Amino acid sequence: MSASIMPLPVMLEEEEALRRLEAAEAPKSIVCRYGQTRQIAEIPYDGKEKPGCGAKLVIRNRRGIELAEMLTSTCANAGCGKSVSRKDMLQYIEKSGGKDFPFTNQGRVLRVATPEDLAEQARLDGGKSEMIRFAKAVAQEMELEMRVVEVEPLLGGERIIFHYTAEQWVDFRPMVNRLASKYQTRIEMNQVNAREEARLVADYERCGQYCCCKSFLKVLKPVSMRSAKVQKATLDPSKISGRCGRLMCCLRYEDQTYEALRKRLPHRKKRVWTEDGLGTVVDTQILTQLVLVKLDTTPKASSYPLENIRVVDRAEEEKLKAESQATPAGAGGHDEAPAKKPSSRRGRPSHGEARGAEPPASETSSTPPEGGQAKDEGKRRPRRRRRRRGKPKE
Repeated sequence: MSASIMPLPVMLEEEEALRRLEAAEAPKSIVCRYGQTRQIAEIPYDGKEKPGCGAKLVIRNRRGIELAEMLTSTCANAGCGKSVSRKDMLQYIEKSGGKDFPFTNQGRVLRVATPEDLAEQARLDGGKSEMIRFAKAVAQEMELEMRVVEVEPLLGGERIIFHYTAEQWVDFRPMVNRLASKYQTRIEMNQVNAREEARLVADYERCGQYCCCKSFLKVLKPVSMRSAKVQKATLDPSKISGRCGRLMCCLRYEDQTYEALRKRLPHRKKRVWTEDGLGTVVDTQILTQLVLVKLDTTPKASSYPLENIRVVDRAEEEKLKAESQATPAGAGGHDEAPAKKPSSRRGRPSHGEARGAEPPASETSSTPPEGGQAKDEGKRRPRRRRRRRGKPKE
């Protein structure tokens, strides 16, 4: 008797997705990514096929015919079930750079890429190394101060785009004529900066992830040294610079968070009140929100959470100092004052004090005899104390 095969939940989900795909209509507009610089376009589609996310498409735009990769669709009935509304897409673009975001809606989808289209693009990409070597040789022969970093042949064959870097303006018209005569097509020269060069040729960063500029980051804004000073404990260029030689783009990701946390902390040399007394701020830690305070009473600095300290001004500081100085005197009161006075010449308690006797009020207010005035001044106080205890000196 054969056992029945039970389908896995994953298989059931795939079957359900296939049924939804068959019941859905073909999308009317597709968001795709194209080119070496990974630009984004939302262009119409009038085909009958239902491409899914990641499908290869053949599109026509201002550059010519080229391959593109489908990201999603913006219509309500999108086939793959992962479509987004056009409002959400435009909102994402606005938050990701606005006008600087490489987005266009010019062009159209011609068809879903066939195996022949993919083979032709692979053949063109196979000759990129030879194109770069030839372009570099021409630039060196003509003594042009430029460096060719990448070449991009389009699928239609009507254009080849050379990406180069240069410190100053370069007259590359003779070089373009030389390249056009060799490849018998239109040549376009595109100058890029250091960050865009990393987007074209870089791969992995020291964090182990693919470079942000090549994977998802579309707007390459400059990064200030202030962000590096706030977030990094060291300013070693080898530790804060990316593949492009500039400050790492990821320093901008948490810049707002670091700035908000930094504003909560007191500045250095500020006077603060802690649970252990007054002190001066020596240093702060942004992420842990700890404050290193050097107390007035101890030479060693101590760390306190931000919620356990309070910044004080000059008037409040003087008031707290006065309260701290008055607290020990008020705590002892008048009970400790008589105990500090010696009761005999040798600092020992007298016979009356040892017995716990209290001086009478009449004897306490009495005056010493006249003979006491002739005695030495150093013996006046002990003699008065003996008289108060009821033992006059004979």
